[in-house]
Amino acid sequence: MNDIAGLKGEFFTTSTTWEAWEFLHMASEDVTITVRLIRSFEHRNFRPVVYHGVHLDQTVKDFIVFLKQDIPLRTSLPPPFRNYKYDKLKIVHQAHKSKTNELVLSLEDDGSLLLKEDSTLRAAGIASETEIAFFCEEDYKNYKANPISSW
Repeated sequence: MNDIAGLKGEFFTTSTTWEAWEFLHMASEDVTITVRLIRSFEHRNFRPVVYHGVHLDQTVKDFIVFLKQDIPLRTSLPPPFRNYKYDKLKIVHQAHKSKTNELVLSLEDDGSLLLKEDSTLRAAGIASETEIAFFCEEDYKNYKANPISSW
């Protein structure tokens, strides 16, 4: 990590970009996680973003803070996705396990699949190749109360 510190001003244009890079590369164990950004449950509007080198011993809260800093910087995402109020994580799929029939996110098993902010990613059941959803909790509760899709 110290060898890279000299490159900070040369390759990283903002301190936030540097901090995001540093945060991802603190990993003692490199895992790949796909984060599904859900903009709208009713319209089935989501985009996957792949993160490599994620450290599983960080807390869910720390990972959410990282995502909130990183997503607005991703120019490959349309502005509605970059500027949305995401605040909750839920496991969508784990490698070598069965998938649900839901197109966006399963409304079942909130107790075991919603990630608690005070636990580590590892303790929450995240492993390599896990797909997790990042969404607005208020939107999720509204959709769960009335699960109607617009298309």
